[in-house]
Amino acid sequence: MQATSTSTVEPLALPEGVQGIVADWSSDQRAFKKVPWGKAMMWIFLLSDTFIFSAFLISYMTVRMSTTDPWPNPSEVFALTLFGKHIPLILIAIMTFVLISSSGTMAMAVKFGYEKNKKITFILLLITAALGAPFVGMQAFEWSKLIEEGVRPWGNPMGAAQFGSSFFMITGFHGTHVSIGVIFLIIVAIKVLRGDLDHQRPGFLTGRKGNYEMVEIMGLYWHFVDLVWVFIFAFFYLW
Repeated sequence: MQATSTSTVEPLALPEGVQGIVADWSSDQRAFKKVPWGKAMMWIFLLSDTFIFSAFLISYMTVRMSTTDPWPNPSEVFALTLFGKHIPLILIAIMTFVLISSSGTMAMAVKFGYEKNKKITFILLLITAALGAPFVGMQAFEWSKLIEEGVRPWGNPMGAAQFGSSFFMITGFHGTHVSIGVIFLIIVAIKVLRGDLDHQRPGFLTGRKGNYEMVEIMGLYWHFVDLVWVFIFAFFYLW
Protein backbone atom coordinates (compact mmCIF):
# COMPACT_ATOMS: atom_id res chain seq x y z
CA MET A 1 0.00 0.00 0.00
CA GLN A 2 1.52 3.23 -1.13
CA ALA A 3 1.06 6.38 0.92
CA THR A 4 -0.42 9.25 -1.03
CA SER A 5 1.53 12.47 -0.68
CA THR A 6 -0.21 15.81 -0.76
CA SER A 7 1.63 18.95 -1.69
CA THR A 8 0.79 22.14 0.17
CA VAL A 9 1.89 25.60 -0.75
CA GLU A 10 3.46 27.29 2.22
CA PRO A 11 2.77 31.02 2.68
CA LEU A 12 5.59 33.39 2.00
CA ALA A 13 7.54 33.85 5.20
CA LEU A 14 8.23 37.40 6.25
CA PRO A 15 11.04 38.61 8.48
CA GLU A 16 10.12 39.34 12.07
CA GLY A 17 10.26 42.57 14.00
CA VAL A 18 11.12 45.90 12.45
CA GLN A 19 12.59 44.23 9.37
CA GLY A 20 9.24 42.51 8.78
CA ILE A 21 7.37 45.80 8.93
CA VAL A 22 9.79 47.42 6.50
CA ALA A 23 9.65 44.44 4.12
CA ASP A 24 5.84 44.39 4.23
CA TRP A 25 5.23 48.09 3.66
CA SER A 26 8.00 48.55 1.14
CA SER A 27 6.12 46.37 -1.34
CA ASP A 28 2.79 47.57 -2.68
CA GLN A 29 2.23 43.97 -3.86
CA ARG A 30 1.83 42.88 -0.25
CA ALA A 31 0.45 45.98 1.43
CA PHE A 32 -2.01 47.28 -1.18
CA LYS A 33 -2.54 44.39 -3.62
CA LYS A 34 -0.94 46.02 -6.68
CA VAL A 35 -2.31 49.49 -5.86
CA PRO A 36 0.38 52.09 -6.70
CA TRP A 37 1.91 53.83 -3.72
CA GLY A 38 0.95 57.26 -5.06
CA LYS A 39 -2.74 56.37 -5.25
CA ALA A 40 -2.72 54.68 -1.84
CA MET A 41 -1.04 57.66 -0.21
CA MET A 42 -3.51 60.04 -1.87
CA TRP A 43 -6.42 58.06 -0.44
CA ILE A 44 -4.82 58.20 3.01
CA PHE A 45 -4.31 61.95 2.65
CA LEU A 46 -7.91 62.46 1.53
CA LEU A 47 -9.14 60.41 4.48
CA SER A 48 -7.24 62.64 6.90
CA ASP A 49 -8.56 65.72 5.09
CA THR A 50 -12.09 64.36 5.43
CA PHE A 51 -11.67 64.32 9.20
CA ILE A 52 -10.46 67.93 9.18
CA PHE A 53 -13.29 69.26 7.02
CA SER A 54 -15.80 67.23 9.04
CA ALA A 55 -14.49 68.78 12.25
CA PHE A 56 -14.80 72.27 10.73
CA LEU A 57 -18.38 71.72 9.56
CA ILE A 58 -19.48 70.04 12.79
CA SER A 59 -17.95 72.91 14.78
CA TYR A 60 -19.76 75.38 12.55
CA MET A 61 -23.12 73.67 13.06
CA THR A 62 -22.55 73.43 16.82
CA VAL A 63 -21.68 77.13 17.08
CA ARG A 64 -24.60 78.21 14.94
CA MET A 65 -27.14 76.20 16.95
CA SER A 66 -25.74 77.26 20.32
CA THR A 67 -25.14 80.98 19.81
CA THR A 68 -27.63 83.39 21.37
CA ASP A 69 -26.89 86.20 18.92
CA PRO A 70 -28.81 86.32 15.62
CA TRP A 71 -27.02 84.53 12.77
CA PRO A 72 -26.70 86.58 9.56
CA ASN A 73 -28.93 85.48 6.70
CA PRO A 74 -26.60 84.05 3.98
CA SER A 75 -29.06 85.06 1.26
CA GLU A 76 -28.59 88.69 2.29
CA VAL A 77 -24.92 88.59 3.25
CA PHE A 78 -23.79 86.96 0.00
CA ALA A 79 -26.14 88.84 -2.31
CA LEU A 80 -24.96 91.10 -5.13
CA THR A 81 -26.66 94.05 -6.78
CA LEU A 82 -26.66 93.60 -10.56
CA PHE A 83 -28.47 95.94 -12.97
CA GLY A 84 -30.27 97.53 -10.06
CA LYS A 85 -31.58 94.21 -8.71
CA HIS A 86 -30.62 92.54 -5.43
CA ILE A 87 -29.79 88.92 -6.35
CA PRO A 88 -29.13 86.50 -3.46
CA LEU A 89 -26.27 83.97 -3.68
CA ILE A 90 -25.61 84.75 -7.36
CA LEU A 91 -21.83 84.71 -6.92
CA ILE A 92 -21.94 81.49 -4.90
CA ALA A 93 -24.08 79.85 -7.59
CA ILE A 94 -21.57 80.79 -10.28
CA MET A 95 -18.67 79.53 -8.15
CA THR A 96 -20.45 76.21 -7.60
CA PHE A 97 -21.25 75.79 -11.29
CA VAL A 98 -17.66 76.53 -12.30
CA LEU A 99 -16.13 74.13 -9.78
CA ILE A 100 -18.55 71.28 -10.45
CA SER A 101 -17.99 71.70 -14.19
CA SER A 102 -14.26 71.25 -13.62
CA SER A 103 -14.95 67.76 -12.26
CA GLY A 104 -16.24 66.77 -15.70
CA THR A 105 -13.13 67.98 -17.50
CA MET A 106 -10.94 66.29 -14.88
CA ALA A 107 -12.71 62.95 -15.39
CA MET A 108 -12.24 63.26 -19.15
CA ALA A 109 -8.55 64.06 -18.62
CA VAL A 110 -8.13 60.81 -16.69
CA LYS A 111 -9.86 58.86 -19.46
CA PHE A 112 -7.73 60.29 -22.26
CA GLY A 113 -4.65 59.99 -20.07
CA TYR A 114 -4.97 56.23 -19.83
CA GLU A 115 -5.53 56.19 -23.57
CA LYS A 116 -2.12 57.95 -23.78
CA ASN A 117 -3.59 60.85 -25.74
CA LYS A 118 -1.16 63.50 -24.59
CA LYS A 119 -2.62 66.44 -26.46
CA ILE A 120 -6.23 66.01 -25.30
CA THR A 121 -5.13 65.20 -21.75
CA PHE A 122 -3.00 68.33 -21.67
CA ILE A 123 -5.87 70.50 -22.93
CA LEU A 124 -8.36 69.04 -20.45
CA LEU A 125 -5.98 69.50 -17.52
CA LEU A 126 -5.48 73.13 -18.49
CA ILE A 127 -9.25 73.65 -18.81
CA THR A 128 -9.70 72.17 -15.35
CA ALA A 129 -7.07 74.55 -13.98
CA ALA A 130 -8.69 77.43 -15.89
CA LEU A 131 -11.99 76.66 -14.16
CA GLY A 132 -10.39 76.36 -10.73
CA ALA A 133 -8.53 79.68 -10.95
CA PRO A 134 -11.67 81.86 -11.39
CA PHE A 135 -13.21 80.05 -8.42
CA VAL A 136 -10.32 81.22 -6.25
CA GLY A 137 -10.64 84.72 -7.72
CA MET A 138 -14.35 84.89 -6.93
CA GLN A 139 -13.67 83.63 -3.44
CA ALA A 140 -11.08 86.40 -2.99
CA PHE A 141 -13.69 88.93 -4.13
CA GLU A 142 -16.14 87.47 -1.62
CA TRP A 143 -13.58 87.83 1.15
CA SER A 144 -12.74 91.44 0.24
CA LYS A 145 -16.46 92.34 0.13
CA LEU A 146 -17.10 90.99 3.63
CA ILE A 147 -13.92 92.57 5.00
CA GLU A 148 -15.05 95.94 3.65
CA GLU A 149 -18.37 95.42 5.41
CA GLY A 150 -16.56 94.92 8.72
CA VAL A 151 -16.57 91.13 9.05
CA ARG A 152 -13.54 89.83 10.93
CA PRO A 153 -12.55 86.44 12.41
CA TRP A 154 -13.14 87.94 15.86
CA GLY A 155 -16.21 90.07 15.12
CA ASN A 156 -19.18 90.64 12.89
CA PRO A 157 -21.32 93.82 12.73
CA MET A 158 -24.21 91.87 11.16
CA GLY A 159 -24.84 89.49 14.06
CA ALA A 160 -23.09 86.59 15.74
CA ALA A 161 -19.34 87.08 16.06
CA GLN A 162 -18.73 83.40 15.27
CA PHE A 163 -19.94 83.98 11.72
CA GLY A 164 -16.68 85.63 10.70
CA SER A 165 -14.41 83.00 12.22
CA SER A 166 -16.45 80.17 10.70
CA PHE A 167 -16.54 81.78 7.27
CA PHE A 168 -12.84 82.61 7.01
CA MET A 169 -11.74 79.27 8.49
CA ILE A 170 -13.88 77.00 6.32
CA THR A 171 -13.74 78.86 3.01
CA GLY A 172 -10.08 79.77 3.50
CA PHE A 173 -9.05 76.17 4.11
CA HIS A 174 -11.01 75.01 1.08
CA GLY A 175 -9.71 77.85 -1.10
CA THR A 176 -6.16 76.87 -0.18
CA HIS A 177 -6.87 73.35 -1.42
CA VAL A 178 -8.23 74.68 -4.72
CA SER A 179 -5.23 76.98 -5.19
CA ILE A 180 -2.79 74.13 -4.58
CA GLY A 181 -4.80 71.95 -6.95
CA VAL A 182 -4.61 74.54 -9.74
CA ILE A 183 -0.82 74.71 -9.40
CA PHE A 184 -0.45 70.93 -9.48
CA LEU A 185 -2.82 70.63 -12.46
CA ILE A 186 -0.58 72.96 -14.45
CA ILE A 187 2.54 71.03 -13.43
CA VAL A 188 1.01 67.68 -14.42
CA ALA A 189 -0.29 69.15 -17.71
CA ILE A 190 3.20 70.33 -18.64
CA LYS A 191 4.68 66.95 -17.78
CA VAL A 192 2.06 65.20 -19.91
CA LEU A 193 2.79 67.44 -22.90
CA ARG A 194 6.57 66.99 -22.59
CA GLY A 195 6.19 63.21 -22.42
CA ASP A 196 7.64 62.86 -18.93
CA LEU A 197 5.05 60.22 -18.04
CA ASP A 198 5.90 58.19 -21.14
CA HIS A 199 9.66 58.16 -20.55
CA GLN A 200 9.68 58.29 -16.72
CA ARG A 201 12.02 61.25 -16.63
CA PRO A 202 13.43 61.94 -13.16
CA GLY A 203 11.56 64.68 -11.38
CA PHE A 204 8.51 65.68 -9.45
CA LEU A 205 5.15 63.94 -10.14
CA THR A 206 6.39 61.57 -12.83
CA GLY A 207 5.33 58.08 -11.76
CA ARG A 208 5.99 54.80 -13.53
CA LYS A 209 7.14 54.64 -17.13
CA GLY A 210 4.34 54.75 -19.67
CA ASN A 211 1.68 54.98 -16.98
CA TYR A 212 -0.66 57.96 -16.56
CA GLU A 213 -1.69 57.09 -13.03
CA MET A 214 -0.40 60.51 -11.94
CA VAL A 215 -3.32 62.09 -13.81
CA GLU A 216 -5.73 59.82 -11.95
CA ILE A 217 -4.12 60.68 -8.61
CA MET A 218 -4.54 64.35 -9.43
CA GLY A 219 -8.14 63.58 -10.34
CA LEU A 220 -8.78 62.00 -6.93
CA TYR A 221 -7.62 65.16 -5.23
CA TRP A 222 -9.65 67.44 -7.49
CA HIS A 223 -12.87 65.44 -7.15
CA PHE A 224 -12.45 65.49 -3.38
CA VAL A 225 -12.10 69.28 -3.38
CA ASP A 226 -15.25 69.57 -5.50
CA LEU A 227 -17.18 67.21 -3.22
CA VAL A 228 -16.19 69.14 -0.11
CA TRP A 229 -17.47 72.34 -1.70
CA VAL A 230 -20.90 70.72 -2.14
CA PHE A 231 -21.10 70.21 1.63
CA ILE A 232 -19.82 73.72 2.35
CA PHE A 233 -22.37 75.14 -0.09
CA ALA A 234 -25.20 73.18 1.52
CA PHE A 235 -24.33 73.78 5.18
CA PHE A 236 -22.91 77.30 5.09
CA TYR A 237 -24.73 79.10 2.28
CA LEU A 238 -28.11 77.34 2.08
CA TRP A 239 -28.78 76.75 5.78
